[in-house]
Amino acid sequence: MHEVSVVSDLVSAILRELEKYNAQSIEEVTLVIGDMTSLGEEQMSFAYEIVTKGTKLEGSKLVIEKEAVRALCLDCGYEGPVNNIQSDYDDHYIPILSCPKCGGRVKVTAGQTCSVKNLRIVEA
Repeated sequence: MHEVSVVSDLVSAILRELEKYNAQSIEEVTLVIGDMTSLGEEQMSFAYEIVTKGTKLEGSKLVIEKEAVRALCLDCGYEGPVNNIQSDYDDHYIPILSCPKCGGRVKVTAGQTCSVKNLRIVEA
């Protein structure tokens, strides 16, 4: 379960950033998680609850926004979403990394993100 190490790194980075501000507590943390990261929302939420205990983030709400896979075709110039194969797991899709228009080679332009988008801070 690599979600624990990812969440631990994110929380450490957030706490370092909060040292610059007069934050009393954090109400909400919004993450953007790309579909290609293979990070599970439930696992991320569970790990967040555990990792934030005893920190300024304890009790804050974790909001996860999904980022769909998008690509740019290096052959025909198509830019947009890719086709997916449904996996054996609910709500988990496997992206087909070829152009849905011409079948050509693509460069992934979205869907690989794992980042903090927003913090809702209560200042002291």
